[in-house]
Amino acid sequence: MSNYHHYCQKYAAQFFEHWVILSAKYGFLLPNDLVHSNYDVSFNRKSGEVITVDQLKQQIIDKHLDDFEALVVLGGKEYRKVVEQTFGNSYIYQYPLSDCSGIGYMIQKLKNAVLEDVEISY
Repeated sequence: MSNYHHYCQKYAAQFFEHWVILSAKYGFLLPNDLVHSNYDVSFNRKSGEVITVDQLKQQIIDKHLDDFEALVVLGGKEYRKVVEQTFGNSYIYQYPLSDCSGIGYMIQKLKNAVLEDVEISY
């Protein structure tokens, strides 16, 4: 698990009762879902292993992820784009890391929020 992924999970678990991980290969993973192997799949690269928007939309229904009005997205631009395409216009989107110019800044912002126990303002 990368530092970025680690701090995203810590942040989500600390500040939100309900949260998921968006995997480019497996889609929406609940905190207790297990992935048994490493993989190198990203929304940034074309691959036959990348989950489709239609599959993600079905997961939203299957996993009852459509019960929320607002979505906090900790991913980068490609992940934000996929989330918006998948959920549509009926949600409020919040991007607490949108002002960060790179992954190092994102990790630092998440780490500070977790250590100081202060949610990042949007």
